[in-house]
Amino acid sequence: MVQLKKTQVKIISVLIALVFVGSVVALALSQSNNSIANAAASSNVGVVDYSQFSAIKDVTDMQAQMQKLAQDAEKDFNEKAAGMSDEQKQEYYQQTMQRLQQQQADMMEPVRAKIEAAVKEVADAKGITVVINKEAVVYGGTDLTQDVLKKLNK
Repeated sequence: MVQLKKTQVKIISVLIALVFVGSVVALALSQSNNSIANAAASSNVGVVDYSQFSAIKDVTDMQAQMQKLAQDAEKDFNEKAAGMSDEQKQEYYQQTMQRLQQQQADMMEPVRAKIEAAVKEVADAKGITVVINKEAVVYGGTDLTQDVLKKLNK
C-alpha cells in the first residue's frame, strides 16, 4: 500500500476541492447562460422606422408652421438688421435661430408624444415588450411601422 505524507494528502484534498468548486461554478454558469438565452428567445422585440412618420398630417402641419415662422423671422431680421453693424447682425441672427429652434422643439414635443403613444399601443396590442428604432437593428424584430402609421392616420 502507498503511504502518503500529510502534505501530499493536503495537496490532493485541495485539488479535489478545487475540482468540485470548479464544476459547481461551471454548472451555475451554464444554467445562467441558458436562462439568458431563453429570456432573449421569449422576449418580443419590435422595430419602428421613424423616418416614415415625416408624412403624417401632424408632422406636415408642423413643418408648414415652421416654414411660415422662418419666413416671418427672415422678414423681421431683414427689417431690423438694416441699421446694424456686422457684429450686431451676427448676434441678432444667432438669437433668431435659437428662438426658431426652441419654437420647433416646442411644436415637435406633442407630435413626438403622439407618435410614442401610438407605438406603445401597437406594441402592447401585439405583445411586444421592446421597441427599437429600425435603423439600429441589423437583423430580426417585428416591424410595427405600418400599424403605427395606420393608427396615427386615423
